[in-house]
Amino acid sequence: MGCSRANVRYPLMLTILGFAMIATFLVLIMMKKMSPIAALVLIPALFCVFVGKGAKLGDYVLDGVTDLAPTAAMLMFAIVYFGVMIDVGLFDPIVRGILKFCKADPMRIVVGTAVLAAIVSLDGDGSTTFMITVSAMYPLYKRLKMSLVVMTGVAAMANGVMNTLPWGGPTARAATALKLDASDIFVPMIPALLVGLLFVFVLSYVLGVRERRRLGVLTLDEVLVEDKVEEKETETVLVGAGGSGDGKVSMRKSVTGGAGSGTDADEQGDDFQGLDPHRATLRPKLYWFNALLTVGLLTAMIMEVLPIPVLFLLGAALVLTVNFPHIPDQKARIAAHAENVLNVSGMVFAAAVFTGVLQGTGMVDHMAKWMVDVIPGSMGPHMALVTGILSLPLTYFMSNDGFYFGVLPVLAEAGAAHGVSPLEMARASLVGQPLHMSSPLVPAVYVLVGMAKVEFGDHTKFVVKWAALTCLVILGAGMLFGII
Repeated sequence: MGCSRANVRYPLMLTILGFAMIATFLVLIMMKKMSPIAALVLIPALFCVFVGKGAKLGDYVLDGVTDLAPTAAMLMFAIVYFGVMIDVGLFDPIVRGILKFCKADPMRIVVGTAVLAAIVSLDGDGSTTFMITVSAMYPLYKRLKMSLVVMTGVAAMANGVMNTLPWGGPTARAATALKLDASDIFVPMIPALLVGLLFVFVLSYVLGVRERRRLGVLTLDEVLVEDKVEEKETETVLVGAGGSGDGKVSMRKSVTGGAGSGTDADEQGDDFQGLDPHRATLRPKLYWFNALLTVGLLTAMIMEVLPIPVLFLLGAALVLTVNFPHIPDQKARIAAHAENVLNVSGMVFAAAVFTGVLQGTGMVDHMAKWMVDVIPGSMGPHMALVTGILSLPLTYFMSNDGFYFGVLPVLAEAGAAHGVSPLEMARASLVGQPLHMSSPLVPAVYVLVGMAKVEFGDHTKFVVKWAALTCLVILGAGMLFGII
């Protein structure tokens, strides 16, 4: 009898400790008591000891590292590849179009951020989206003193909606787990997802208006005059200190593209760019080679010609060799992106400790089973709705693999017993993706906050409520259209 009670208590203990570990992690990083890397490593190690499996910590960590190593490799070489493509000017036309629309209006800039993130998300890779979006928009946010968490939040939500594309990952996982065709899941979901994307655009408009009210209505003339004053003050300080001041002034001009020569606002608007149009790394003669190479790389990625890490490894080597044939130039480009590579890959390997302990100790399995068990029997006919709601916390607190391969089949089985089709269950499971993209277990989010120089805790506090609301809008639209 005592043994039976102990067997019941142990899963319950793992469930409680699993939720406690996640809550501890989120609280500490949001209160800025620990850095994300330290929290991702030390908190699961401590809870692993609490569970009584401290001796197996090494095995759990190595299992987690093994699982995430391909992701880390993909991110490392993807950052180098797209970083170089940004350097050589591949994305300048898109950026110019977005920035010409934005001008110096905070509302337009926030909407432009959402539009740019949604367009670039068509490649299905979150890291790529965040690298291009932040590179283009960060100078504008900094120059106008706008909130950087608004930029990261809007970009993450737009990418989260677009992440449901069949080649983005979640749809393919749901199709595999329930043995369905990905197009049968995705195509009927398009109207609901479009409503979700429209909601993100409307939300970005509201947030932009709020930023405009906070900062006041600015014009390019005012911004550029302020820049001139800052440049003169900087030059005076540097000259007074015995320096020439040229370095600082040229840096400021590179951000504005050299604007501010007394022309009208529209002409200045063409020069008010986040990417310096005169930077030495531009390769206009190789533009079409770089464009075709990128299209070919993304096509090969979608068609799964080779594993994604291998494709980006080959692509990074090729783009460096062709655009910068001299070894010192190649080293300079790699060094220019080394900080982002180190930050992101370090965060991924730290997250491997977190996921390794969650999975190795069995916490994640017992947490999922507990959440399924607490669903009342009367909710059986509404399992698609239940699945949609559960997808918010579950895809936030666990990896997509854990949710789609571990939890969704159990939920689908419960739904099938009450006449709910697997297709409805699969579509409902996609609802939580706008929130999932800001999960601490998603490597791409560290690219976003790292490049934007935003604390992960600040991003989390800002984005969770809006992302959850976006998920509920998609769920509501799906039910309204009879998709879910």
